[in-house]
Amino acid sequence: MKINYKKTGYVLASIVLSLMILGMGVYIGYSHRPEIEKITTVTNKTPTFETTADFTAFWKAWSVLKEKSIYSDKLTDQNLVWGAIKGLAGTTGDPYTTFFSPDDNKLFKDEIKGSFGGVGAEVGIKDNILTIIAPIKNSPAFKAGIKSGDKVLKIDKISTNDLSIDEAINLMRGEKGTSVTLTILRVGESETREIKIVRDIIEIPTIDTETLPGGISVIKFYSFSENSDNLFAKALNEFIKSGNHKLILDLRGNPGGYLEVAVNIASWFLDEGKVIVSEDFGTSHKPQYYRSHGPRLFNDKLQFVVLVDGGSASASEILAGALKEHNIATLVGEKTFGKGSVQELVDITPDTSLKVTVARWLTPNGISISKEGLEPDVKVPFTMKDFNANKDPQMDKAVEILKAKE
Repeated sequence: MKINYKKTGYVLASIVLSLMILGMGVYIGYSHRPEIEKITTVTNKTPTFETTADFTAFWKAWSVLKEKSIYSDKLTDQNLVWGAIKGLAGTTGDPYTTFFSPDDNKLFKDEIKGSFGGVGAEVGIKDNILTIIAPIKNSPAFKAGIKSGDKVLKIDKISTNDLSIDEAINLMRGEKGTSVTLTILRVGESETREIKIVRDIIEIPTIDTETLPGGISVIKFYSFSENSDNLFAKALNEFIKSGNHKLILDLRGNPGGYLEVAVNIASWFLDEGKVIVSEDFGTSHKPQYYRSHGPRLFNDKLQFVVLVDGGSASASEILAGALKEHNIATLVGEKTFGKGSVQELVDITPDTSLKVTVARWLTPNGISISKEGLEPDVKVPFTMKDFNANKDPQMDKAVEILKAKE
């Protein structure tokens, strides 16, 4: 049989060309497959809920980082996931909504169990700047001269511009005996100052009491910590036994704490059923009202002044707001800090969690503590000149008000 090589060559060429076209098509199809399919080292890539969001850009950015970044050797897939969740939390614009990676989560849960090493200052965000709410009495920050209202611009050499609250706290906390330098800008000053603080074990004080001339009792309340309402009850019992009717509650520099403690204390001054505070959940569900459960311990003979300042925050504002708006006490001092949001800690995995703001606190009259803070009935500034001269014009005004009611 005679073979037609010319015809066979055409057939082979046609087959080769077809295979090349097919291969090119497969290559083009493979290279242009969805970005999510290019990621082969991650499980559970698709959401389990309905969404209209296009994740193409996310997975492309993932691939670019893994393939092109000079730091790609440090980028594990799991750390990229943790970073992505931190980014999700950051899109809320809320400094108190924070994701805790495994290491951060362990630190956070260890710290809320009890004493910890650090500088001893409560911080918050005010006007988009990390700000000292209050230094804890006798803490390293207190002894170093840190003041309520100080704006913290740097922690050591790290700018606080892009730090969350919890990231800033983690930088300030550390082992006893180690030091940290805060670059701060003080209210009324144009130049920054650097303050070096040696960390120590922080033990949060709760309460001090004293009696001033003229039968005026003073309760200095430092924090709404666990069981501190029991200590407050003992102080009130001593006040009742004294037979005095003039009381000053000093909440200056008190950064707050447990909501339940504020509700318990307010209940001893308000008739049962009176609103102490409400939680506004936005459009997610109806507000939650916290009311006095009594028993009210004092009648109308009580003459009551509450001292507040820019270091009074959170539970302090809840208590002061309820006492003011129900006409139980006169507020004296300066505008409070304005920290009235509710956070819930949600476990994301067994070793990570998300602290998310779920509600805002409103006073009985519906004022948002976070947005407005509390304005005192009688505004009295406390200047550095007063501090250096060992004067307390706010306490003096409180005493003056109570003496004028004799």
